Amino acid sequence: MRKIAILLFALTFILTSCTGDQGPPGFDGQDGLDGVNFVGQSFERTIDFLPENNYEEYIVIPSSIDLYDTDMTLAYILWEQDPVTGNDVWRLIPQTIFTDSGELFQYNYDYSFDEVRLFIDAPANFDFNNLSTAATLNQTFRIVVLPVDFVNSTNLDITNYDDVMEFVE
Repeated sequence: MRKIAILLFALTFILTSCTGDQGPPGFDGQDGLDGVNFVGQSFERTIDFLPENNYEEYIVIPSSIDLYDTDMTLAYILWEQDPVTGNDVWRLIPQTIFTDSGELFQYNYDYSFDEVRLFIDAPANFDFNNLSTAATLNQTFRIVVLPVDFVNSTNLDITNYDDVMEFVE
C-alpha cells in the first residue's frame, strides 16, 4: 500500500511540475464582452425580374460584409406590410405563388461564395408572359449572411425572420 501511495505522489509531482514555453495566443472571440455583439450581416436589394434576364438577377454581396467559406446565406422577400402595425412582413424564400389561372411559380435563390442569384422558378410548361407586373417588378429582398457554426449552436429557426434579425447587425 505504501509503494502505491509513493508512486501516486511521484506521478502527481511529475505531472504538475512540468513547464514549457507558452503557446501562441488564440484568436479574439466574439463573446459579447469586447463590444462585438453581432453574428450576421444583411443588406437589401429591390429588383425587377425581366424576360431579357430570364427572370433572374445576380446580386454581388457587398465587400463590407465579411465572408467565410462556412457562412450560410439566406434570402427573404418583402411580402407585405402589416395593416395594423405598418411593419414589413418578410418570408424566407423559396415562396410558391398560385396564379389566378391555377398555375404556380416560385421566388427562389441560390448562392455562391460572394454572389446571390434571385430568380423566378416554374414548371417547363409555365408561360412567363402571363406573370403580372406586380409579381415581377419592384420586388425587395433582404439577403442575410450568418456564420453556420452559430446557427447550429443556437438551433436558430431560420424560417422565423424576426428571430434571425435579432442576431444581425
